Amino acid sequence: MTVLPEALRRAASAATAVVAILLASACAAPPPPAPTNVGEMAFEQAVAQATDGLLGQLQVQKGPAFLAKPAKRSIVLDPMLDAATGQQTAATTLLETRVSERLAAKADLFEILPFQSANLSKAQLLLTGTMTRVEGDGSAKKRALQIQLALTDLKAGTVAAQASALARDDGLDHTPLAYYRDSPVLVKDKVIEGYARTSATAPGQRGDTFYLERIAEATTIHEATTLYNQERYVEALGRYRSALAMPTGEQLRVVNGIYLASAKLGRTADAEQAFGRVVALGIAYNELGVKFLFNPGSTEFWSDPKVSGAYPMWLRQIARESTGAKVCMNIVGHTSRTGSEPVNDALSLQRANFIRQRLAAEAQSLAAKTKTAGMGFRQNIVGSGTDNAVDALDRRVEFRIIPCT
Repeated sequence: MTVLPEALRRAASAATAVVAILLASACAAPPPPAPTNVGEMAFEQAVAQATDGLLGQLQVQKGPAFLAKPAKRSIVLDPMLDAATGQQTAATTLLETRVSERLAAKADLFEILPFQSANLSKAQLLLTGTMTRVEGDGSAKKRALQIQLALTDLKAGTVAAQASALARDDGLDHTPLAYYRDSPVLVKDKVIEGYARTSATAPGQRGDTFYLERIAEATTIHEATTLYNQERYVEALGRYRSALAMPTGEQLRVVNGIYLASAKLGRTADAEQAFGRVVALGIAYNELGVKFLFNPGSTEFWSDPKVSGAYPMWLRQIARESTGAKVCMNIVGHTSRTGSEPVNDALSLQRANFIRQRLAAEAQSLAAKTKTAGMGFRQNIVGSGTDNAVDALDRRVEFRIIPCT
């Protein structure tokens, strides 16, 4: 008669232990997410892995499914970028499309809202993402793409989830979108750098404050840039001017957009004034990278006036703004990765010297305030060696602010 009560006691004790374990598991802090970057893979696979990494981290934060049903979250997506150049390209557009599609497939968990000012107060999360060329892990050392994705809590400013993956760069189109293709300068400032830092920030850490404080302006800039890419230049110019009027709207992407749209509309005086502001912001940032295109193997500007026709105005404004700011500059020439290193080193220096001479002709005082250097292709930003729009930034001349001695 004593066996049955003892068996029941033991069963009850075991059940109590199981419940205790389950409750302890529910209350314990979730373990950190497993690393998502485990080696190169196909692009589509890498995007899926990184996106699923974000989703997995959010689900872990919610706890076991039997305790609480995950709440549906709304997300706004700030268009993804190439982290090295700050550009939007065909490849970054494909990245954000694939990530959005994979998140949208979880319709019970997520709602993707357009990147508009009105949606910033509605959304809980901000999605950012970058891709960066890195050395591959294959025997041929082919370039690979590091993908970084982050979801940031818009109210708290902290990163809720972050994941990465390494993709093979097989057949992806890295051609810049029209705004970046037409841009005379490297459009990369503290806002863009803050975006890239946020995309790589660990969960629980704050996103970049400088970037997040300017997120409202970013929505207007996005609208303007979309209009520019659609060749709707009058509307684009209006939106860029609206962005400029916002509290922190004086950004490189904005004044550069005003220059581009004004130039497309044939408003030469407005375009020159806007380019002067582009130069002034570059000087304030202590570096300005300008895409002067030269004829192959020479120090002559590209023969087609559709390409080089604006160069005299660019030089005039660079001379004017640097003289007014009373700065000294190191003029650094760069080439793309075509040809031998010694030849490119010499050519990049010759081109830097040519630019220096042209600036001194505009303002004689700059002859004593400028130095030159040639980097060849050692400081390529893109490094594709394609010699087309993809690596146009590699064939730039930089104006680096240095102490006056």
